[in-house]
Amino acid sequence: MKPEDSIDLTRVGPGTVMGDFMRQYWMPALLSKELEADGDPMRIMLLCEKLVAFRDSEGRVGILDQRCPHRCASLFLGRNEESGIRCVYHGWKFDVHGNCLEMPNVPVDYRFEPRVKAKAYKTHEQNGIVWVYMGPDQDNPPPLPMIEAALAEDAETWCLMRDCNWLQALEGDIDTSHVGFLHVGSLQLDDIDDDHPMRPTILNRAPEYKVQPTDWGVMYGGFRENDDGQMSWRVAHYMFPFWTQTPNNRFHSRAIARAWVPIDDEHSMLFDITCGSDEGNPAYKSRRKSGELLFDKFEYAPNGTGFYDRWRCVDDATNDWGIDRQSQRDGTQYTGIANITMQDQAVTESMGPITDHMHERLAPSDAMVSRTRRQALTAARAFKNDGKAAPGVRNPEIFYQARAGSFLHAPEDPLDKAYEAALGKAERYGKAPEPAE
Repeated sequence: MKPEDSIDLTRVGPGTVMGDFMRQYWMPALLSKELEADGDPMRIMLLCEKLVAFRDSEGRVGILDQRCPHRCASLFLGRNEESGIRCVYHGWKFDVHGNCLEMPNVPVDYRFEPRVKAKAYKTHEQNGIVWVYMGPDQDNPPPLPMIEAALAEDAETWCLMRDCNWLQALEGDIDTSHVGFLHVGSLQLDDIDDDHPMRPTILNRAPEYKVQPTDWGVMYGGFRENDDGQMSWRVAHYMFPFWTQTPNNRFHSRAIARAWVPIDDEHSMLFDITCGSDEGNPAYKSRRKSGELLFDKFEYAPNGTGFYDRWRCVDDATNDWGIDRQSQRDGTQYTGIANITMQDQAVTESMGPITDHMHERLAPSDAMVSRTRRQALTAARAFKNDGKAAPGVRNPEIFYQARAGSFLHAPEDPLDKAYEAALGKAERYGKAPEPAE
């Protein structure tokens, strides 16, 4: 990593290399349940842009620049009524497309509503998520990415604010060797059942890796021999521009997708989307032989109205993420942090708002991290400098080829064959794309 590489990867505002690249894709913006028809407007920030979201009388969602185009007062203060949002400063009213509907403080003969438009972005609702397209071609947006978990009508989605740059948050998902320490470092084989999916990880906490580029981003397989003679694979993906699929579920029966949506350069919002026959988050169902749950659930703080006040955890840097040193000492939790998500939250936020990559010393176990950085940076610079199409924007079906999870397979087969065999046995969710003609 050179300093300019780090800057191009982590900065996401308008005009930046990664920011312009990400604006080519549809992004999760908020959960559908966060907005009510004619309800309170909501402040949101995406890619360093301060926005306001609202649901109008007909149930349509608008995402607009928070500044009223008249005198730049915040539309968050506006009245959401009668199919539009009305600025309280002078009464100008705008619909979900940004069209000016009324300017009642101007004499009738001088009004010019058709010539005024608030900056507005395309939105689309699907399976409980409000998506937004912030690209330049608002009249011809691309199709939504065909990510398996996001296509399932019964998918479970939850959000969490993380106080750090999107890249370091995302990289916590594509590092499989940390699981044997951060999450299950205190566990021994006698603590879990013989068929527990964490058994191979406890058996060998230093897996080898196979990493390879894909049409949708990068795939890795962390592999180690199981004590029954089979090869244990933990397969995961980076998908353009900020998606991961983590291996922390059974490959054949559950699909997952995690979006690390940049709020600004120093904050990100996780959208965790899962579906499958195993109901609920597998991490919170996992138990020791004694029947004791491996991890506690985390607790949300009450939502506020600020740009950084949604989906925050009670535990954060101000209380050291809830760390319990006695729990750390006695082996209850390797970290002393009882929740698996907070364990990830703590280490990535502890790196600072944006990691100083010049202080890193990467190892062979970081092969997926380094390859993902290279793949993302190459694609973003190719778009910025050469006008090369952002991968998957106009051919979103490529994302459906990705599935993550853990499974056992014959030891002689390489990643390609093991992955193909596992995918052939997997139950798929959502509507599969039609084959290209």
